[in-house]
Amino acid sequence: MRKLKISVGKVHLEVELLDTPTADAIFAAAPFESRAATWDGEVYFTIPVKAEREADARAVVELGELAYRVEGEAVVIAFAPTPASVADEIRLAAPENIWAKGPVEPHAMLKIEPGELVKVEPVSA
Repeated sequence: MRKLKISVGKVHLEVELLDTPTADAIFAAAPFESRAATWDGEVYFTIPVKAEREADARAVVELGELAYRVEGEAVVIAFAPTPASVADEIRLAAPENIWAKGPVEPHAMLKIEPGELVKVEPVSA
């Protein structure tokens, strides 16, 4: 199983990549760095990958699923309801490619500040 480590300040996630073209492209681009941005219920950051929207892209995600935002070429880590959500669901602004899964702790994600350095690197087997 291919894995990536995503570090944002003191928050570290180890995520397992799914078998998708987007996951393949992100894994091939690693390692890379970016800067974090936030939106209520999300942390996101641009990446050096351009991918097309996949047929199974969706807006409602489960906690721990990582998405790729086609518009903006960004990784989205949604961890709580967003302004687009209905009730308690986690809804992204638009349908996005789901490319990885991993443990996401909402309380830790709330501590991430806009502009913090993001490092994405492969995890050795």
